Amino acid sequence: MPTTPKPVQSSALSYIQVGQVFLYFQWDSLLLETGFLAVLVAPLRQPPHQKQPPQGGLAGTLPHEGLPFWLVRWLLFRLMFASGVVKLTSRCPTWWGLTALTYHYETQCLPTPAAWFAHHLPVWLHRLSVVATFLIEIAVPPLFFAPARRLRLAAFYSQVLLQVLIIITGNYNFFNLLTLVLTTSLLDDRHLAAEAGNSRRKKTPASWPKALLALPALLLELAAYGLLAYGTVHYFGLEVDWEQRTIHSRTTFTFHQFSQWLKMVTLPTMWLGGASLAWELLTSLWRWTQVQGLLQKLWTAVQLSIFGTATVAMFLVSLVPYSYMEPSTHGRLWTGAHRLFGAVEHLQLANSYGLFRRMTGLGGRPEVVLEGSYDKQHWTEIEFMYKPGNVSRPPPLVAPHQPRLDWQMWFAALGPHTHSPWFTSLVLCLLQGNEPVIRLIQSDVARYPFHKQPPTYVRAQRYKYWFSQPGEQGQWWRRQWVEEFFPPVSLGDPTLDTLLRQFGLQDKSPRRARSSSNALAQALQWVRRQLSPLEAPTLLWGLILAVGAIRVLQALLGPRPSRASPPPREEKHRPAPKKDPGVATDQAAPAPNSSNSGSQTARRKK
Repeated sequence: MPTTPKPVQSSALSYIQVGQVFLYFQWDSLLLETGFLAVLVAPLRQPPHQKQPPQGGLAGTLPHEGLPFWLVRWLLFRLMFASGVVKLTSRCPTWWGLTALTYHYETQCLPTPAAWFAHHLPVWLHRLSVVATFLIEIAVPPLFFAPARRLRLAAFYSQVLLQVLIIITGNYNFFNLLTLVLTTSLLDDRHLAAEAGNSRRKKTPASWPKALLALPALLLELAAYGLLAYGTVHYFGLEVDWEQRTIHSRTTFTFHQFSQWLKMVTLPTMWLGGASLAWELLTSLWRWTQVQGLLQKLWTAVQLSIFGTATVAMFLVSLVPYSYMEPSTHGRLWTGAHRLFGAVEHLQLANSYGLFRRMTGLGGRPEVVLEGSYDKQHWTEIEFMYKPGNVSRPPPLVAPHQPRLDWQMWFAALGPHTHSPWFTSLVLCLLQGNEPVIRLIQSDVARYPFHKQPPTYVRAQRYKYWFSQPGEQGQWWRRQWVEEFFPPVSLGDPTLDTLLRQFGLQDKSPRRARSSSNALAQALQWVRRQLSPLEAPTLLWGLILAVGAIRVLQALLGPRPSRASPPPREEKHRPAPKKDPGVATDQAAPAPNSSNSGSQTARRKK
């Protein structure tokens, strides 16, 4: 399975220049793009919310607040739609044959224990799962911009289901968690019950315009669900076999037909995004008209102008990488969008995506096993913390950590070692006994078989691994030797020296030791030494649970919001006494002010 590295157009990134292939993943670019949008969604200094909502507006809502959230939704659409499309444009026979998941759980980079059980599910269920994947990734994303709220919620829960299943069966670091964060852009405050007392509020009869619009909205929802169901059954030939209690599926369209369909819909999806953005801009403009006060109106106008311009610019920039999946549409794109993208391309504010493009390891997952020896006769395997090695060790749970070296070992096994120049450098570091590199293999150096003395010789073998069959006690994997991946070498070996010169690694001068006279540097080094025995997943989950516990304590021990008590029933229905109109006016005038001050005081306490 695996995720494919970033396309060539992303290679100018400074973080890729530093990390090279170890930071050459699409979710690294996704993290960059999401991080930039987070600056717009939650600025460093958020102005205080309005104490009184605009007439007809939402309490505490600034006019421009919906624009950055729309960009997050657009990013989610590009990520999911492109990830579904590339599975078919790649012409991978397993995706077209609906058999991809019969290989995926076994051949993905770092499976979880649940992947073993998923791998042994019936084949017809694997095929049906591929159909569901295409449905969720290609057909559902346009519903992100649907005017009907329940359609957006249905799209949200379908995306959550897909991401949760991936989390259960695969270690994909922070990617799925980050995608789940993006899916929250499909929700609204009413669904999250963000307003105080929302669940206790009595339902009031809907006004006649809303009641009149309810029927078309319901018809739109039924039409959308019916169209999705019909398209799934028709294009994937779903048939129920009642005798065998299975569901048969197959693709009923050709690559040419899909290419023509993609050419037809790519540009309309851009127009769909543009129309949705235009509606969001009009909504923000309407909210601005409801702002009270000249200074407040002027300040919100400046904010709306800045965020509106940034949102439109980001949308135009993102159209260029989004159109990469359909070359003819990319060529017809507005030249101004190309120029704008070229001006900011080095910042990677918008990227192209397409995860799980092709399945690999169809004849068994290839794995590289490193071995060390002192006499070139007796070899000892060097066990990694996370990648498959020992056939009796269960697959680990690693997320949200990504062990970059273990991942690159998976990619290295797909070809000869010359396609992975860093592997020669890894062998050299093991021969030298480089402790920082050894800690990438085993965080507890005592578990490294050559922790007392570096090996004299190092070599690598290529194996093929398969999940064990049910009933094989004490084994998670089966493996078979294929060939020698890297020849036995030692320090000063001509073969090693030739490879180092070929890849430009031999003449590099050693790094200068950094001065540790700074108190902060010494403190950080001490913390690192104390935490180094801990595995990264344990450390990350410890930090996450600590932050969660602090937030729970803050919620439990913090001041509770005070709510204004409702007026007594007897006073509510008591008729007002007749008094002099002038006096009544003077006595009634302060009532709204006192009510407002009470509500403002309650908000300040909250």
